[in-house]
Amino acid sequence: MRFARILFSPKNMTSNHYVFVYGTLKKGEPNHDWLSSKNGFSKFISPAETAKKYPLIIASRYNIPFLLYSPGDGENVKGEVYEVDDKMLAALDILEDHPSFYIREVEKVNLNSTDTLDCWIYFIKNFKPELLTQERFKEYHSNGDHGKPYADRKFRDPGYHARTDILTG
Repeated sequence: MRFARILFSPKNMTSNHYVFVYGTLKKGEPNHDWLSSKNGFSKFISPAETAKKYPLIIASRYNIPFLLYSPGDGENVKGEVYEVDDKMLAALDILEDHPSFYIREVEKVNLNSTDTLDCWIYFIKNFKPELLTQERFKEYHSNGDHGKPYADRKFRDPGYHARTDILTG
């Protein structure tokens, strides 16, 4: 498949994209409502996991899940694939603070034992090296056994940004 497998809708001629979500955007997680119709079109496609291994960590004072861009290091991370339109992709870019914080890259995900799909995935690329020593996860749940519940944005200190703990420089 070529670059994020772009599809065209005859109704509005906007391009659709596939996005792999692994953290708070998954069903039942705190930011799943960002995938609602108020932000554009989204449709659940399938559970999936990354074709390459990556370190999935939970970090910062807000217990945010981060997928560190260190291919081959970590786990084949479990998540969900959604088809989204341009408007939804732009909304997700706002949520993920792309490209200032997370960087959106196209990577392959496995839908099952035989099918793969090219999807946008939000990674942290310019991360502090010590983050690679943190506990890693194959799958994220905000209220998981890790004891690190996600801190909703409405309860956060407006003077602090997680990039302080995560990014170099």
